[in-house]
Amino acid sequence: MLSRTAANLYWTGRYMERADFLARLVDATTGLAGLACTYGGELADAWASALAASSGQASYRKLHGELSQPAVVHFLTLDPANPSSLRNCIGRARDNARTVRAAVSLEVWEALNDAWHAVERFGAAGLPSARVSDLTQTARHAVMAFDGSAQRTMMRSDAYWFLQLGAALERGDNTARLLDQKYHLLLPGEEPVGGALDYFQWSAVLRTVSGLPTYHLVYCDEVKPWLVADLLIFNPQMPRSLTACYRDALMFLGQLGEGAVESAPAARLAAATMEGLTRSDIGEVFGSGLHEFLSDFIVDNNRLGSAVAEQFLFPEIPEWSLR
Repeated sequence: MLSRTAANLYWTGRYMERADFLARLVDATTGLAGLACTYGGELADAWASALAASSGQASYRKLHGELSQPAVVHFLTLDPANPSSLRNCIGRARDNARTVRAAVSLEVWEALNDAWHAVERFGAAGLPSARVSDLTQTARHAVMAFDGSAQRTMMRSDAYWFLQLGAALERGDNTARLLDQKYHLLLPGEEPVGGALDYFQWSAVLRTVSGLPTYHLVYCDEVKPWLVADLLIFNPQMPRSLTACYRDALMFLGQLGEGAVESAPAARLAAATMEGLTRSDIGEVFGSGLHEFLSDFIVDNNRLGSAVAEQFLFPEIPEWSLR
């Protein structure tokens, strides 16, 4: 497969995964912002954490300066000036797939094309708050249609594995950033750990990754920060956990003919990260610092992305793809 084709497929997977994350993040933060006011927290804290989880703080400040809910929602969803807005992510995924139409099934292309037109109907200006949920639900359903089409109609060939590899790396990055920013930004200084607001904030994190029912099924306990972190870092049965993402990434790299880790830079890096996850547990992570652990993971994940680009794709990663 040509490196250009592989790159387009890999970034299609990453951008659709990022669009899904942004839609979930806006949904969860909208609910959390209302609860913050009810329980004495700051509305701005909830939206600041959403910006941080999306790595959009610097870009937002350049465009808007003062933080407000309508401005942040627009920035994360429809803003043409934000390279990683939900609208731009779906648009770039569609553009990438259109360039390599022969490498994806008709159903996958139609799902991407329909996703773009569905989101484009909302325009590029700010939405009334009553319509934000319509947009995020439209985007989430569009991503599920894309995922289902790929799962059901694409050959298990290099094209499929590059698409899935991009999604796995993006998913791991999103989960790590979400956990890290909750840990640092969401909880007001005067609010006790285990208090009402803390409970709803961690529940919002779980809802962002569709993990609240899973949490109760696995732990049979009230929502506790260390158990949420345990689920989203170490549980291989949780699709968005860091362990599950790297298990999948290793499998996809193996399918691309890179199973021999001693001679494959990308697979070797993925295996090293996976080994670190396997050897750790939540007690060790909290003992040494959750922020430090997640920061190291994000660095390692970016390093793996660079290794994949150097090994399979173009040596240069497009500037608009970085966060």
